[in-house]
Amino acid sequence: MTPEQYNRLKNNLMTELPPYVRNFVYTSQKSNSTIYQYLSEIKRFFQWLISAGISDETDVKYISIPTLAKIRKSDILAFIDELASKPNRQGRTNSPVSINRSLNCLRTFFNYLAIDSASDTDNGQPLLMRSPMLGVASMNSHQTLSYRAKNLEDKMYLGNLKFEFLDFINKEYENTIADNKHKLTRFKQNKVRDLALIALMAGTGVRVSEAANANVQDLSITKASLTVVRKGGERDAVPIAPWTLPYLNDYVQNRETLYPNVGKEQALFVAGKSKVNRISTAAIENLVAKYSQAFGRPITPHKLRHTIASELYQISKDQVAVAQQLGQKGTSATALYTHVQDEVRRDMLQQISQSTPNKTQ
Repeated sequence: MTPEQYNRLKNNLMTELPPYVRNFVYTSQKSNSTIYQYLSEIKRFFQWLISAGISDETDVKYISIPTLAKIRKSDILAFIDELASKPNRQGRTNSPVSINRSLNCLRTFFNYLAIDSASDTDNGQPLLMRSPMLGVASMNSHQTLSYRAKNLEDKMYLGNLKFEFLDFINKEYENTIADNKHKLTRFKQNKVRDLALIALMAGTGVRVSEAANANVQDLSITKASLTVVRKGGERDAVPIAPWTLPYLNDYVQNRETLYPNVGKEQALFVAGKSKVNRISTAAIENLVAKYSQAFGRPITPHKLRHTIASELYQISKDQVAVAQQLGQKGTSATALYTHVQDEVRRDMLQQISQSTPNKTQ
């Protein structure tokens, strides 16, 4: 979604929640997408307070500060149990990563109420005397970093696989839809765009939202750089892998021919025929899923991001460089890539065994 769409969703959610939540938003200084996620999590928690009988209200908009003051650590643990056991909208139970994301949001929210809200009250006292999140630990995924890295590695397009994938889209995919004239026509119109989009994500590690929100003037083929707006709202110039440039150049050169009604639309990647608009994040996710399933190795845009991060680390052994390429403010999220690819580790072990003296001799 675009920042404008997130802003509309954020504003709609703010009208559904109590005024003190709006004050929290005003002081958070986060991007619209992050604030929208915060508000969604707070609303879900408030809905649970009602269903669990902790609040007597029937509308989350009227949940009061005195109600929040009654919440104890045991209530938070009960909420975690609900998240861990109840199927989500996709029919699956929430993963530890998803639950921890919810907990981090609630920590930030209750930290505001118990500390930072003091600057918003007439008496200079915070809205809550304490946070019920104190002592609530994040969930353990019960997996070592190495195990998680191995699972992730199996879902990435490492080495030549990403090139084989692009080659499949370019030369073979249309054979899988040859009997569907409508699909074939749409594919031929969008093929150059789709190749450029996938190559860009695989060759830069940009997020889906960053690719969708990029404008024509943000791309510099000569400088091999794409300017994007990161999650926190900061602008960042992202280096582009050289192999990606021919795909991007092909698309830029043919953009107006492929989409003759593009007019003054500033979006780099567009969609539509009679009416041309900025491509949506959902459309990008769907096209990656469509092509990768036909390829026989389903992947997501986020796994393309993991792919370049892993390969960058294997070359540089520099977590800071990887974090900068991905637009991450710290290196904690890049620790996963320090666990070298399984094939590399096997080669290292083989080298060790070859250099170790035979004790039986």
